[in-house]
Amino acid sequence: MSTTEKTDTDVLVVGAGPTGLLLAGDLATTGIDVTLVERRPHGLSNITRAFGVHARTLEQLDARGLADELLTTGTTLDRARLFGALDLDLTRLPSRFNHLLVTPQYEVERLLERRAVSAGVTFRYGTELHGLRQDAGTVTAELTDPDGAPLTLTARHLVGADGVRSAVRTALGLPFPGGSVIRSLVLADVRLAEEPAESFTVSGSGDSFAFLAPFGDGWYRVMGWSRTRQVADSEPVDLDEIREIARRAFGTDHGMHDPRWISRFHSDERQAPAYRVGRAFLAGDAAHVHSPAGGQGMNTGLQDAANLSWKLTAVLRGDAPDPEALLDSYQSERHPVGAMVLRSSGAIVRLAMAHTPLTRAARTLTARFLGAVRPASARALGMISGIGIAYAPPAGAARPAGRRAPDARLREGRLYELLRRGEFVLIAPEGEPPALPGTAPVTPGHLVRASWTDPARRTAVLVRPDGYVQWTSR
Repeated sequence: MSTTEKTDTDVLVVGAGPTGLLLAGDLATTGIDVTLVERRPHGLSNITRAFGVHARTLEQLDARGLADELLTTGTTLDRARLFGALDLDLTRLPSRFNHLLVTPQYEVERLLERRAVSAGVTFRYGTELHGLRQDAGTVTAELTDPDGAPLTLTARHLVGADGVRSAVRTALGLPFPGGSVIRSLVLADVRLAEEPAESFTVSGSGDSFAFLAPFGDGWYRVMGWSRTRQVADSEPVDLDEIREIARRAFGTDHGMHDPRWISRFHSDERQAPAYRVGRAFLAGDAAHVHSPAGGQGMNTGLQDAANLSWKLTAVLRGDAPDPEALLDSYQSERHPVGAMVLRSSGAIVRLAMAHTPLTRAARTLTARFLGAVRPASARALGMISGIGIAYAPPAGAARPAGRRAPDARLREGRLYELLRRGEFVLIAPEGEPPALPGTAPVTPGHLVRASWTDPARRTAVLVRPDGYVQWTSR
């Protein structure tokens, strides 16, 4: 079947959480026809588990003109104290956003949904996927509409961003190996009678751990766990239980009162073996899920979307010299990142759960080591914040290809302002542009030209739409 055969849409995105919204908005902004289906009825919930937006995610949102507005919805933290022995100084991050933004997930979704609507994404809420099939040129999704009537949509590509219970992953026959890392976590948004000495605190005793972070509007997010209260998610939870956990972990409950919501849940560590099956892809929690330690869940999903969106765009436009290799690079770049996040978040939560005197002593030594050895703490900050994540250089290219591009100031403005056009950016000395490698998935019509503020700088750098270096002249 030819790629010009008519379909209902170019890309069908399943799932209207942060990952699906960013992906759909990216594609539509570049002129790709996108339909987004979501089984929930329209209306974003204000109950959310995700609350932290890391530096690299803020850079990606800056490249979409959303970061500065999102910053007004929460509070920024430039330090975090872990286990009473480790102070993490986020101001050391080499980024315009050298902090953690604490804001509810629904604020991220609100901005991304508005952008997607403005870009022309077709939304179908109350629509559920039950199966799919693929042939040489299309993906056909079998759905039901809000009235329960059968609905069939065809697309050139399909992306499952539909969460941990992904219907897309199930329809593709992909396993989701792993298991539960921690049970009976309790979560709440509360007000405090006593302000904590530290803005962001993680601490634990032998039988409990808890963390506390401010939203900046008088509300605090608290999460806790008790070894002595291991029950099913369906068991009720009240403020007294959360207060008791906080008292054990922090030595005080800070006068918690007036919760606006409380929840009990468990956390799994799972990862799909493949993020791509033919013309279908997985992203976000549909592809990987892990403990909430480090606050990397939503952030990792948004980075998945930023990586995949420009590759789908290049293939659909015909800009990619080798479309299959480019689409395969989504797996080779993002699957190792998902595995790394599983390891790092799992290590943090296991340290928090340390029970015996020996394991608690090991936790203290680990925290002190990271605090005392600057390269080690910088690496840990880079991984958690996303700033330090890099990909393998493309074939024939050398470092810094594959690394994050810093937000350089150019004659035409900041790099991440130029990336708002959704195109590759070529930074080069003024004059005749250098010849780009034939393997680069970009054409002159989809290239933004920029020049250094220093005329003596002679290096040319090609930056991908997701803010990573594709190629340098030397």
